[in-house]
Amino acid sequence: MFNRGRRLRINSAMRDLVRETSISPKDFIYPIFVVEGKNIKNEISTLPGNYHFSIDRLHEVIKEVKACGVRGVILFGIPNEKDCCGSEAFNDNGIVQQAVKKIAELDKDLLIVTDVCMCEYTDHGHCGILKGKDVDNDKTLEYLCKIAISHAKAGAHVVAPSDMMDGRVGAMRKALDSKGYENVAIMSYSAKYCSAFYGPFREAANSAPSFGDRKTYQMDPANLREGLKEVRQDIEEGADMVMVKPALSYLDVVREVKNMVDIPVVAYSVSGEFAMVKAGAKLGLIDEKRITLEMLLSMKRAGADIIITYYALEASKWLKE
Repeated sequence: MFNRGRRLRINSAMRDLVRETSISPKDFIYPIFVVEGKNIKNEISTLPGNYHFSIDRLHEVIKEVKACGVRGVILFGIPNEKDCCGSEAFNDNGIVQQAVKKIAELDKDLLIVTDVCMCEYTDHGHCGILKGKDVDNDKTLEYLCKIAISHAKAGAHVVAPSDMMDGRVGAMRKALDSKGYENVAIMSYSAKYCSAFYGPFREAANSAPSFGDRKTYQMDPANLREGLKEVRQDIEEGADMVMVKPALSYLDVVREVKNMVDIPVVAYSVSGEFAMVKAGAKLGLIDEKRITLEMLLSMKRAGADIIITYYALEASKWLKE
């Protein structure tokens, strides 16, 4: 006799009962881009349906986030002024710091995550302090700690270092604890690959490097074992959550990380993944809703506990239909 697997697929009720993996709005974190100025809500050309918001219009997106049932946001700031050391990143009255305070006023129950990096704030677009044409890893750690402390002071619940400097999680944990922010969690971009999928984000955040690339600090897409090593190191240094970025082309890494760790695993479904689906849907080549939900389900099935996605709001609405 052969097994008739179709017995467990006979109707929607049966399929629902035996379904192994599910996704819900509570799995998502929604990225928000904040800019200086007033009365600004400008659609980002590379990320259709996502916007640059000024502080005075954040209430519009936070209201939608809450209505969709999404429980967390991650903030990216675009300052008017940039310099060689990204000083606006650790300005206590900087754009992200203002956004954290405003969102906390708007919704006290929403989880506020802040991206900790320097690329949006430096005039050269690299993720740290330069020494000649190279990023000085150890000097950069000092500045990353300043940023994390400033975000925590503003009220961030989670800081998420995305710079990929060696030792930054340990330095950040020590700095936060020393200032009394021992309850602020660290979501580390642990296995962050030097990927071609970041293009639309760099336009949205105005963060493309003015010279060279990030291959010396972001990871080689060919390396799985190295990604696991980075994850283990971040956990040893005090990370509360670890991330794999991008998500879709790195689901094998997500699964291996999930098998290895006992803390939450985050998958970042990045801008290139989002933009390709939007472009395909616009051309009428794919079913946007079905493909998006299938992609997100694949990330959850691979082992992601949390998914950062530009589709968080749309996907949440689709899931409720």
